[in-house]
Amino acid sequence: MPAGVHTSELSTRIASALEEARWRTLRALAPLSDADLNAQPSSILSPLVWDLAHIGHQEELWLLRTLHGEQPTEQRFDDIYTACEHERSERAELGLLAPTDAHDYVAHVRGRVLRRLPGERFPDDEPLRRGGYAYHMVIQHEHQHNETMLQALQIREDLVHPFAELWRPAVIEDGPSVARFDAGEFVMGCDDFGWAYDNEQPAHIERTDAFAIDTHPVTNAEYARFVAAGAEPPMYWRRGASGWSRVRFGRVEPLPPDEPVQHISFHEAEAYAKWAGGRLPTEPEWERAVARLSYVGQVWEWTSSGFEPYPGFRAFPYDGYSAVFFGTDDYRVLRGGSWATHGKVGRHTFRNWDIPIRRQIFAGLRLAYDA
Repeated sequence: MPAGVHTSELSTRIASALEEARWRTLRALAPLSDADLNAQPSSILSPLVWDLAHIGHQEELWLLRTLHGEQPTEQRFDDIYTACEHERSERAELGLLAPTDAHDYVAHVRGRVLRRLPGERFPDDEPLRRGGYAYHMVIQHEHQHNETMLQALQIREDLVHPFAELWRPAVIEDGPSVARFDAGEFVMGCDDFGWAYDNEQPAHIERTDAFAIDTHPVTNAEYARFVAAGAEPPMYWRRGASGWSRVRFGRVEPLPPDEPVQHISFHEAEAYAKWAGGRLPTEPEWERAVARLSYVGQVWEWTSSGFEPYPGFRAFPYDGYSAVFFGTDDYRVLRGGSWATHGKVGRHTFRNWDIPIRRQIFAGLRLAYDA
């Protein structure tokens, strides 16, 4: 446990963070009909009702069953709501809980967790409890699914969501600027046992060659020049007589020229970088530079790096979160978080990864250069 943080204080902080995460989940789902919650938005995204019950299942699995030895609400949920058991395209056919039942289930699990929390202890010799780790993992998991839910709402171009105006990236107001770095070493990753996922650990010395990197991500206006040169437009862009527009949470709006471009794949980001006379940063370059960058957290930023373990990596608390994805060319790392990413997730060491063709992510790019 961090120095100076008492058990009761940590329990109070955890309870508050759990409630904030649930508020964000319910706020996003509240305007939707049962039909919308049950719908399969695409083959690459789950029905929203699956995400909701999956959040509750993970909370029950780790905070009640694993920490306290409680029995599962229903054994069949281990098959239906464990992410690795079924492809997303299959989940609508698994006999999911109805929306009302899913809401009742997650509320019931949360009530049991909150009743146990005041008596919880966080000893350093129990890795799942140390620093509140299991609780923080569950909180972050819900925040991550909040963002996935927003992807599902966005991909339903026919579905107008009334809270769309609450969610958008900041306009980039600064002019072009480049940060330059000499060859050198820095500490990459972290040893935050309370919050950091296994793939962020351990902290270690990394070296980069000299490089430069833009201080802000590529904007829609900048990317539009690439499209004018013959590239495919990003997902959700629409060309009209008066210029480009986009579909955003079911609404058609003029394309904001000064927002970061988003909904582009790794391949598109790489092609733009080459066209613009730069390249994508490596993951170490991005992390070394982050303190000097602007507008971090507006869009996920593709890097050129594959998803690999750090030296000394240890899978924890299970192999399925990170380790099974290491060591192939199937995944590329994204950094920085997006406007849809909660701050508890969007820390500078957090590592996101996906396959290079994915476009539904709130992802753009930032240019790097050899020096």
